[in-house]
Amino acid sequence: MSRSNTSCLSLLVVLLLLLGGGCSSQRAGGGGDREALLAVKREWGGPSQLASWDPAANPDHCNWTGVTCATGGGGVVTGIILPRFNLTGSVPAPVCSLKSLARLDLSYNNLTGAFPAAALHACAGLSFLDLSNNQFSGALPRDIDGLSPAMEHLNLSVNGFDGEVPPAVARLTALKSLLLDTNRFAGAYPAAEISNLAGLKVLTLADNLFAPAPVPAEFAKLTNLTYLWMDKMDLTGEIPEAFSSLTELTVFSLASNKLTGSIPAWVLQHANLQNIYLYNNSLSGELASNVTATSLVEFDVSTNQLTGEIPEAFGDLKNLTFLALYSNKFTGAIPATVGLLPRLRDIRIQDNQFSGELPPELGKHCPLANLDVGNNDLSGQLPEGLCASGTLYNIDAFNNSFSGEFPAKFGDCVTINNLMLSNNRLSGDVPAKVWSFPKLTTVMIQNNSFTGTLPSEISSKISRIEMGNNMFSGSVPTSATGLLTFLAENNRLDGELPSDMSKLSNLTDFSVPGNRITGSIPPSIELLQKLNSLNLSGNQISGTIPPGRIGMLRALTILDLSGNELTGDIPSDMGQLHFSSLNMSLNQFTGEVPPSLQIPAYSRSFLGNHLCASAADWGTNLPACRGGARDELSRVLIILFSLFGVVVLIGSIGIAWLLFRRRKESHEVTDWKVTAFTELDFAESDVLRGIREENVIGSGGSGKVYRIHLGTGGRDEESGGGRMVAVKRIWNSRKVDEKLDKEFESEVKVLGSIRHNNIVKLLCCISSQEAKLLVYEYMENGSLDRWLHHRGREGAPAPLDWPTRLAIAVDAARGLSYMHHGCGQPIVHRDVKSSNILLGPDFQAKIADFGLARMLAKAGEPESVSAIGGTFGYMPPEYGYMSRVSEKVDVYSFGVVLLELATGKVANDSGAELCLAEWAWRRYQEGPPFNDVADVEVRDDTACLQDVLSVFTLGVICTGEEPQARPSMKDVLHQLVRCCRVPAEAETCRVE
Repeated sequence: MSRSNTSCLSLLVVLLLLLGGGCSSQRAGGGGDREALLAVKREWGGPSQLASWDPAANPDHCNWTGVTCATGGGGVVTGIILPRFNLTGSVPAPVCSLKSLARLDLSYNNLTGAFPAAALHACAGLSFLDLSNNQFSGALPRDIDGLSPAMEHLNLSVNGFDGEVPPAVARLTALKSLLLDTNRFAGAYPAAEISNLAGLKVLTLADNLFAPAPVPAEFAKLTNLTYLWMDKMDLTGEIPEAFSSLTELTVFSLASNKLTGSIPAWVLQHANLQNIYLYNNSLSGELASNVTATSLVEFDVSTNQLTGEIPEAFGDLKNLTFLALYSNKFTGAIPATVGLLPRLRDIRIQDNQFSGELPPELGKHCPLANLDVGNNDLSGQLPEGLCASGTLYNIDAFNNSFSGEFPAKFGDCVTINNLMLSNNRLSGDVPAKVWSFPKLTTVMIQNNSFTGTLPSEISSKISRIEMGNNMFSGSVPTSATGLLTFLAENNRLDGELPSDMSKLSNLTDFSVPGNRITGSIPPSIELLQKLNSLNLSGNQISGTIPPGRIGMLRALTILDLSGNELTGDIPSDMGQLHFSSLNMSLNQFTGEVPPSLQIPAYSRSFLGNHLCASAADWGTNLPACRGGARDELSRVLIILFSLFGVVVLIGSIGIAWLLFRRRKESHEVTDWKVTAFTELDFAESDVLRGIREENVIGSGGSGKVYRIHLGTGGRDEESGGGRMVAVKRIWNSRKVDEKLDKEFESEVKVLGSIRHNNIVKLLCCISSQEAKLLVYEYMENGSLDRWLHHRGREGAPAPLDWPTRLAIAVDAARGLSYMHHGCGQPIVHRDVKSSNILLGPDFQAKIADFGLARMLAKAGEPESVSAIGGTFGYMPPEYGYMSRVSEKVDVYSFGVVLLELATGKVANDSGAELCLAEWAWRRYQEGPPFNDVADVEVRDDTACLQDVLSVFTLGVICTGEEPQARPSMKDVLHQLVRCCRVPAEAETCRVE
């Protein structure tokens, strides 16, 4: 063999050895990566989501869920992609045993704890890290630059990271994307250092708690930026002119800050810009007329102080789909060329001073879906082609000067969801087929000159109709199964009310005053069990009110039947209702007003009738009833007294002696003044006799609470008497002066006018110079805290089951919602707590103790409660820095009560480091599972556990630090009712 052949053979052997060695090395690497993946799975607890990570079932780990490997075989893992896998824990340390790992995406999971620096610093080749949308917390490590120097994409958004952003993050010089938005970062952020990341394309710092600071002009150096998001950062000052260097930007967002000054011209001139969001600032001035940002897709500068007109050049933005200019001070006409834009879908320019007509071609050349132009001074006709594309779902054009007839082509706009044209000068018939549109839910067309009739059947999708002050005729619809609100005042509706109202049973507000409706009130009106407000005034309705019908509408709080031709008695069952507003005036009613309605609160409710009251001096503006059975009774008594004179004489002496004794026992009862808020069947002396120490059931800094038995012979509690009442005695160390006495009586009258099934009924006030007695209905089962927190005491009640707790929460929420949203002026309780929620014999809950005792304290005199009111553990944080409070203080306190119901814990345990609200927030941040938060007494009820956790979560939301972020009591009530899943609970929760 020649030397040449020998050399070739040797070379071939070496190559084979090298290839074999390489293959062995790759096989070894692949096997090692498989073991590393299994170690990662073990550290996560072997979740079912990673069931495919099983060598026995699937030997090739490159086929396992979420695992990517290098091309060319060998099993070398280069990526783990596991978003939305509901993973818990943290980032397992073995993940960096994957030596070739370049991409790690664990976004949208439930990972917790601090930033996993120890695990991730070992990933030497990691270039892509996404931990967004998890529950990580704490400060970022100062040596965050210990991550791989190859890091190009770092996404930590939507977590709970706090503290300051470490400057070291800018030492990751290869970064192209840095996403830190939606955390709790505070203080300053390293703007100067970040501005040195020359390759940065995406930067998000939005929605953090940074200290107020100007927009960093240094960012003008980031000339490769395509995406800049800095919303909700407390930015101040003006938008830097230097940002004109950021010519690669496609998204530019500085919304919801405190920016001032004008919008620089460059903002509307960069050719690459597609999305501009500058809404909710204090920007002023006019928009630049030279608009060359022809790539613009979305432009939102709403809620500022911008002036001037829409530049004509906006008609050249052929890619524009979304235009939001609302809540500014823009003037002038809308350029006609805007109506020719081919992709425009959403126009929101309401709350400005625009004038002139809408572009006549609007809707014909684009897929228009939303048109919001309300609260301007627009005029002319509505364009016929608004719905030409068949995509329009919302027309909001109220409070303008539009005229002409209802566009005929709107009758084919079957995609419409909201039709709001109120307060214009529109006329003509509304096509009948509008009322059967399959998606229409809201119709608000009041204060125009529309004509036409309503069909007998309205679409079941329509929930709200406001059509007052038009010229509609015909009858009230007989079927509208989804309708909640029907307001049709001052039209020309005639005919009778539907004899069968079963297909209107979801109505909560029914108002048709000022029409021509005739006939009588149908007995089927009792089917409107959800009705809160009924107004039939100013019609020609006659006949009597059917007994046992309106009185069955337990949710009814507003009733106006005035100005009709109704006759007969006012049915006694109407006295069972708790009206906040009642008007029966200007009819032909006769007889006695139901006793429970004979109170000063209804002094103007019965004018212009032939009604009377049992006594003329009760402040009802009604004469005393005379004649009839009472006169006959008087004649019988006279005869009896004549025949039995001796018996009468003896009886008179006995009565005189009893009165003298009662006067002596009642401590000069003539010194007491009684103010009644409902019909009473007891005298003040009956109450005063019960003011004894053995009847005390509670005491506080302002006085004591007594349980007093009034004896037999009284009427039932619903009539205002009852055998048992609760009396709160309020006293002062000195006599109350005349001014303060008047203030007290004024406040008591307000409280006495509140009538709701879930607010403890104030029966009367008995007052003297030394003390005042508030007489309430007695709640047999005492306060909620007794059932939740006194379990270890002798004689303590049995624990409440969950359905009962949920029903109590719903009841209490109803009471507070009425106070906040159902009264003429909102009433803030300021001391909501479990001890102020009282329970009746069937555990119906009622709000109690409105803190009236504090009105007795004069300026400078000490009180046993805080001057701002409330109880520690229930008081919201704004009490520490705000002098004025809103209804949201009650929402916070009620949130604490929800936490008590769900957890069984007390609001403020003196032995605990945290109050209940703070403990719940921290526990919520720890993440699921949450089973341990449930009270041990209900934890084993697996059917209700999810509702317990829902109420716990609602309690956490209600106790948020920012008042404006808390829901309203109406929203809280809605959420609680949704929790009623068990049929028995649902019936209890929806009884009203």
